[in-house]
Amino acid sequence: MASHDDQARRDELYRDPYPLYARARRAGGLLYVPEFDAWLVARDRDVREVLLRAEDFSSANALLPDIPLTEAALGVLPRGFGPRPTVVSSDGGAHRRLRAPLNRGLSGARVAALLPYARACAEELADGIAADGAAELVEAYARRLPGMVVGRLIGLDPADVPAAVHGGYRAEELLFRPLPPEGQAAAAEDVVALQHLLDRYVRERRARPREDMCSAMVAALAPGDAELTLEQRHELVTNLQNLLIAGFLTTSALIGTALLHLLGDDGRQWRMLHDDPSLVPAAVEEAARHDTAIQAFRRTTTRPVALAGTELPAGATVMVAYGSANRDEERYERAGEFDITRPATRQHLAFGYGPHGCPGSRLAREQLRLTLELFLRRMPRLRLADDRPRPRMRPTLIHRSPQTLYVTW
Repeated sequence: MASHDDQARRDELYRDPYPLYARARRAGGLLYVPEFDAWLVARDRDVREVLLRAEDFSSANALLPDIPLTEAALGVLPRGFGPRPTVVSSDGGAHRRLRAPLNRGLSGARVAALLPYARACAEELADGIAADGAAELVEAYARRLPGMVVGRLIGLDPADVPAAVHGGYRAEELLFRPLPPEGQAAAAEDVVALQHLLDRYVRERRARPREDMCSAMVAALAPGDAELTLEQRHELVTNLQNLLIAGFLTTSALIGTALLHLLGDDGRQWRMLHDDPSLVPAAVEEAARHDTAIQAFRRTTTRPVALAGTELPAGATVMVAYGSANRDEERYERAGEFDITRPATRQHLAFGYGPHGCPGSRLAREQLRLTLELFLRRMPRLRLADDRPRPRMRPTLIHRSPQTLYVTW
């Protein structure tokens, strides 16, 4: 396990990776970063090249944990399900097979049908805080709305959503945050509980399919109507868990970080948005570009390759930094500035590119859009609380967001 000093250095780098990104973009080739144990791919053109060369840069280790598991955790996890390849960590035909039901379930029509529920949930959450005149928005809103929405998408009973979201956050904590052995074991217990919850839904939907994503994934990944094999259950639980976590972690981060930047700089851009709500679509895209929720994923070379003038052997790890590409000065004017008057473009890399482009990007965008419209209407004088320190970012690259966001209105 990393030493305390090593972990502290990594955490500070994760909280603010942008100076490192800028240095890497200026480098002649790729920059090796010991904290990542990987070569950093930082320029927009190089990131796009990697994402289009899936045969040379495998996704198999895309979500390699930062933290080794202790024997205590390893004693608990076998009571659950997985791990198996997911849409994030597979290539080629396997990736296309796992992605197909996601593409169908997250189509424009399916997302549009889900939006009235998302809007009703957002209104309910706003009702719970509006009378107070102050709130901590990460816990009260940003971490709750996406869980409610993805739970509905999957087909979870609303009563099961809080436990499912809790288990998802515990999975992220187990794999990416340093915990003592007893803490890892407790987190593993929560992950196993989530997996058994999802397995119950998988088996129920096999017996009685519904119009939800769980049923669609069962039908797509385990065709037929025979009783599910244990291996099929492992694959389905792993991929439902991935969908659940990806669905709420990144959207929660997008909402929290967007509000942070809109309310920063004395709230100038929030007031601008209030005065001209037609800027909301541009604000959504600028928030996604400027401080990308998923900062980076790993790729592994499948053979000796050259990239940006750097020769890499087979088996080398590269860290593909979407967050850096989105601030590439060669692609964007004033790339480091947050500016909602920037012409709206969806050409940034906040939701990936190529075969692994995020199938849920439309749903994430819509949740941020309806959040901004709701808050502009219900809390037009929203501002950062003066009596609280400036929000600090979470030390992670896979859901970059403020740890807390205290506001008043």
